[in-house]
Amino acid sequence: MPSPQNFVNHVRIPENNDWVIFILLGCIFLYLFMMNIVEREASLRDFLLQKYFDSSNNLPSWIITSSITTLTLATLISQTIPTVPQFISEIQISGFQLNKFGYTLLVIAFFYLSKSALGFMFYHSTGDGKKWAVFYFTATKFYFILSFILIVLCIVHYYFPVDRHELFFYYLIFSLFVFIFKIFFYLFHRNNILPQKWYYKFLYICTLQITPLLLLWKLLFF
Repeated sequence: MPSPQNFVNHVRIPENNDWVIFILLGCIFLYLFMMNIVEREASLRDFLLQKYFDSSNNLPSWIITSSITTLTLATLISQTIPTVPQFISEIQISGFQLNKFGYTLLVIAFFYLSKSALGFMFYHSTGDGKKWAVFYFTATKFYFILSFILIVLCIVHYYFPVDRHELFFYYLIFSLFVFIFKIFFYLFHRNNILPQKWYYKFLYICTLQITPLLLLWKLLFF
């Protein structure tokens, strides 16, 4: 007969992933609001294929899509980061402190806000300020598709019997594929969204795509 201590050691406490469902439902609600109110009842096909000069309310759509991408990405990878840095975990407000999800969400939100601000300044400093609006209009379509993939991955990650340690390796491969695809998507899109001169394109890719990604990796996994 197993001892009480051995019995306790083998007791498995089931995970409570209700918070994931609430986040995903909130994201879906935001998209319904965007498609019905912001995009004026546009169909999915019309939204993805619309041209810049025929579009409206591009900035709100970009903000909503970026927010959903941030939320779903943080939800997916938050439980894979090693730990919350000690100097962050020691900060408490009214007795509350950041857990892994809160820290990941904060870092990713800072990552996207910084990239957006630097991108805005970069475009205007290179004399291509008029392309900035076309850039985030086009990027919205890319992140819209990506966010739906992230929603599916969140469901698989938290509600299917999968090996999460093994999945992390596939997440890395998927992230690399998405990054490379995004670079080619930006370079060869018909809207010609990157700066006109080739060295500005190279500078953009190095400083506003590769470098921030390395910083994000360092903040989350080191």
